[in-house]
Amino acid sequence: MYDSAEETARLEGLSAKLTLEEKVQLLTGRDFWNTWPIEKIGLRRILVSDGPSGVRGEVWDERSPSLNLPSATALSSSWDTKIASRYGAAAAVEARRKGVDAVLGPTINLHRSPLNGRHFEAFSEDPLLTADLAAAYVEGVQANGVGATPKHYIANDYETERFTANTVVSERALRELYLAAFEKAITEAHAWLVMSSYNSVNGTTATENELLETPLNSDWGFDGVVISDWTAVRTVESAKASQDLVMPGPDGPWGAALVAAVKSGEVSEEAIDRKVIRILRLAARVGALEGFEPVQAAPVTVEDGVAFTREAEAAGSVLLANPAGTLPLDRAQLSKVALIGHNGLHARTQGGGSATVLPSKVVSPLEGLRAALPNAEVTYSIGAVVQEGIAELPLDEIVNPGTGERGMLVRFLGDDGTELFREDRRATSLTYFGGAAPIDTAQVAELSVRWTPTVSGEQLLGFASVGHGRIYVDGTLVHEETSKDTGGMDLGASLLAPPSIVAPLQVTAGQTYDVRVEFDMKTRDASMAGVWAITMGLEADNSNPEALIDEAVIAAKDADIAIVVVGTNSRVESEGFDRKDLDLPGRQDDLVRAVLAANPDTIVVVNSGSPVVMPWRDEVKALLLTYFGGQEYGNALADLLFGDAEPGGRLPTTWPKVIGDVPVLDITPKGGIVAYDEGIHIGYRAWLRAGQVPAYEFGHGLGYTTWTLDGLEVSGPVSVATPGTVSVTATNTGERRGKQVVQVYLSRASSAIERPVRWLAGFATVVLDAGESATVSVPLPARAFADWNDGWNYEAGSFDLHVGTSVTATPLETTVEFVSADALV
Repeated sequence: MYDSAEETARLEGLSAKLTLEEKVQLLTGRDFWNTWPIEKIGLRRILVSDGPSGVRGEVWDERSPSLNLPSATALSSSWDTKIASRYGAAAAVEARRKGVDAVLGPTINLHRSPLNGRHFEAFSEDPLLTADLAAAYVEGVQANGVGATPKHYIANDYETERFTANTVVSERALRELYLAAFEKAITEAHAWLVMSSYNSVNGTTATENELLETPLNSDWGFDGVVISDWTAVRTVESAKASQDLVMPGPDGPWGAALVAAVKSGEVSEEAIDRKVIRILRLAARVGALEGFEPVQAAPVTVEDGVAFTREAEAAGSVLLANPAGTLPLDRAQLSKVALIGHNGLHARTQGGGSATVLPSKVVSPLEGLRAALPNAEVTYSIGAVVQEGIAELPLDEIVNPGTGERGMLVRFLGDDGTELFREDRRATSLTYFGGAAPIDTAQVAELSVRWTPTVSGEQLLGFASVGHGRIYVDGTLVHEETSKDTGGMDLGASLLAPPSIVAPLQVTAGQTYDVRVEFDMKTRDASMAGVWAITMGLEADNSNPEALIDEAVIAAKDADIAIVVVGTNSRVESEGFDRKDLDLPGRQDDLVRAVLAANPDTIVVVNSGSPVVMPWRDEVKALLLTYFGGQEYGNALADLLFGDAEPGGRLPTTWPKVIGDVPVLDITPKGGIVAYDEGIHIGYRAWLRAGQVPAYEFGHGLGYTTWTLDGLEVSGPVSVATPGTVSVTATNTGERRGKQVVQVYLSRASSAIERPVRWLAGFATVVLDAGESATVSVPLPARAFADWNDGWNYEAGSFDLHVGTSVTATPLETTVEFVSADALV
């Protein structure tokens, strides 16, 4: 692992060959995704890439597609460390295919509030569940020779003012919740990188914070690279902290200013040397440094990534309700199925922001259902518009005027109209992060297609990007306008959820139109050099929402069963901004009620990455939560609906009935401060403390079989030196193979300190055939009993132990003794 004294000495020898200027250069990226190579010591570049639900690679380009894995909330709902490890391994295989040395993931900030716009990208509201899954993910990535980067360190659980806000949080809450979520990824999985966040913590920006040293280095033994979130480092002061690598480059706050600071004695050269050694150690581990064998020369865990995506989605989908046993459906009993909902055709397979990847193929729910029901009629109705903003033109409707092939011609023009750069693209949604395109020097970007629509009528044609543009159809200017940032949006939002400019256009199906968008590059959002995004396409027509619902009702009445897919859109769940509410966008609630009235045999599928309010939830025949399901979403959904796979998920986060019930909700900075006044009481802990009953509690999830748990035994007493074990007998009492998650909680009513009402102490998954029984053992470590007060403290005495299948569905209960070291002598 290149952490021995001998190997460290070798790295120090290489560092000694570098001048101060070369050392400092190495501490800032060469560009958006690469570090600097230094040939004289045999150092090549290190390429990092956004993840964590796939690996995009060096370019954001549909011509270089990536495996689109299910969202982190789907992964965490599996409660399965084996799935998490395989997930990490699959990401690493993708990374190696794309020449990537380190994946910027997993995201393991906690679900403190469901309004967090990036909620879908993180794991859970519970630190133990997060920590165990994160460690397994990291192990999976690094076992295949690629660095993993747990992020965002630390207390970065909101998007509003994320660059500047100050998280004010107690030391106890930091240690027991937010740092605990990261700890095992370092101490057990030995992550090779950690990403520091944008925000401040208790008044000091994360990149300058002592938390980078303690506990990360001094307590946990981290010997890897602390890489900054992009532009998170702002001053030379951060070089005095345990911040190692500034991204992106080549410009940054260190450079010449840091060289001068070292020469003046403001920053010690020893501090610089330590950072250089860590970067060289990372290079050695990933095979970027001559004379050092990589930790893993070739991937050791390789499987069919597409097949795994389908399996992982099923393993993480949660059957929230199935009161009449409607699911799984019997294919033989169905002759006509009505699929309804915008997301039924245009499903969300991933959230917005830097986690976005471009898959080669996405299977929609409509495609999945039709493939699964070859002998039945599957109708489709949109029902209610969910899309906000521009959706790109379908590839099969556009031709590149320059090549005559499917796609779009993109040209960048200079001030005098000369062509500076051109490329042939296979999509009309473009994102540039660096690369060869002259984003900063071009005057105009020109997007051209020959478009042959498949539907007649009025279409809203236009573009989405911050700046001034013109829309031409058949050589005629049809619209010209400047779109502006509406406020409160950072770079991530302006890139991936920009405002739209559209013009109404009457089109005839089968007729071809020459469409061109000219965008004035000097008017773009230039807050980061070399970065720009634009989409040419269509805005959804929502001019007659009642007609859309009426069409869906007619289809539902005429069907054996109705399946409504509801969900969110990129303006609701994305990096760069937080959510305003927990409502489903558009008229989706009205749609579900209307379909239920037309056909009581209605199943609702929820295609969101985060909690939504569902006022009709008790009226549906079945309710299935599928999150953002990855590129095999439609096939996985069909597997679940027809019982080819069981929904194996259990909720990693509490889902409310109404937003007003959520005990910890607000994430909007006040005077630049986000105060974590609730302390250690977040998630289900806060719900239990407030006495509120949610729609679906932490740990909840049904399957397609039935279970009993009995025979509870606890080894003990437990001490710091002697961990315990909880054992139960799980029996599958149903008629088919199934999965159960055994959950162990602790509580202590009489305590010398403030404690949660109860807290997760351990868990284990078990899969059994019908009628089969097995003993399930769950480790009970000493840390499950600990509290933080200038160190880990252990209160001796009796604790109540609760075992079951969700946070309050715990039919097995007993007590366990925790004894102090003195009592053992």
